[in-house]
Amino acid sequence: MRVMVIVKATKNSEEGIMPSEQLLTDMGKFNEELVKAGIMQAGEGLHPSSKGKRVQFSGGKKTVIDGPFAETKELIAGFWLWKVNSMDEALEWAKRCPNPMPNEEGVLEIRPVFEAEDFGEEFTPELREQEDRLRAEIEQKHGS
Repeated sequence: MRVMVIVKATKNSEEGIMPSEQLLTDMGKFNEELVKAGIMQAGEGLHPSSKGKRVQFSGGKKTVIDGPFAETKELIAGFWLWKVNSMDEALEWAKRCPNPMPNEEGVLEIRPVFEAEDFGEEFTPELREQEDRLRAEIEQKHGS
């Protein structure tokens, strides 16, 4: 199963305060462990929401909203995509993670990624073929 591990934003991350050399070193070591174990598929930090935009959909109308966004506790400062055998395994790895926000309360949220079989009959053979083709094209273009 794949899970997204979401690093929740904090006041400091939203202010653009960059991690210390020590935190970068600690996270680098943790990421090495994840890669060596075959767990980590992707992972990135995100700029503060002040540099972001949202597109809000309401009926046929689309509205662009410029950051920053109000509720810091609802924002994301970074993420990993992990391939694990179970949610319990993901939780064990997450508990080994250094606090991503060492001067504040850090929070990781772990959520399963939908797989094709989760969509049931609505995910027709034609849609499945399209999904497989697009994934192969992405892999070919990006080598991931």
